[in-house]
Amino acid sequence: INIMGLLNLLEAAVAGEVRRFVFVSSGGVVYGEPEDLPIGELAPKQPLSPYGVSKLTGEHYLHFYRQIHGLEGVSLRYSNVFGPRQDPHGEAGVVAIFGRSVLEDRPLTVYGDGEQTRDYVYVGDVAQANLLAAELDISGSETMDDVAFNVGTGTETSVNELARAVMRVAGKEVPVERRPARPGELQRSCLDSGKLQDLGWQPAGDLDAGLASTYRWIVGGGR
Repeated sequence: INIMGLLNLLEAAVAGEVRRFVFVSSGGVVYGEPEDLPIGELAPKQPLSPYGVSKLTGEHYLHFYRQIHGLEGVSLRYSNVFGPRQDPHGEAGVVAIFGRSVLEDRPLTVYGDGEQTRDYVYVGDVAQANLLAAELDISGSETMDDVAFNVGTGTETSVNELARAVMRVAGKEVPVERRPARPGELQRSCLDSGKLQDLGWQPAGDLDAGLASTYRWIVGGGR
């Protein structure tokens, strides 16, 4: 779905003479298990999941379409995005799942020891990155990494820390249930977004502020 859906959109963009195509890649998975943190755009690309492989494949296709069809492509490698309007059901982000569970007084499920880390970036900051990517000058770029930008805070937060933070902003506590670690899950991840920050982008607030905004939205029933 990721690859064929992207190809359909790229073909339509060429047919419609679209100038700029902004692709949502994933800084959380295209790099695999990193050797150094925070991860820069030039780090090795060694995805450890089919999802990660599909996102990296998309970046290669963007490069191909630029070289062959002249379609400008920019890839944004998101870290773990969270915020209001995130669906807590199905394949959702952990913040939405934790927030809904706390609201409903259900236990939080943590896999493994909970010390695996992620870089949580607020959706409002991500929206600003998208707007910037739509307009920035990429005329001097040549490689796939030249037109790729990490979107993250550069801060590691463990699952255990996140669970405590969600309960803190909610003002209530629920039990934490431990389950076996999931095979292939990355242990550490956070992104160096200095390249994007040099162009004027900046994460706006701290984690607790974003979590509080998200939890208020959940409490309000999605309004």
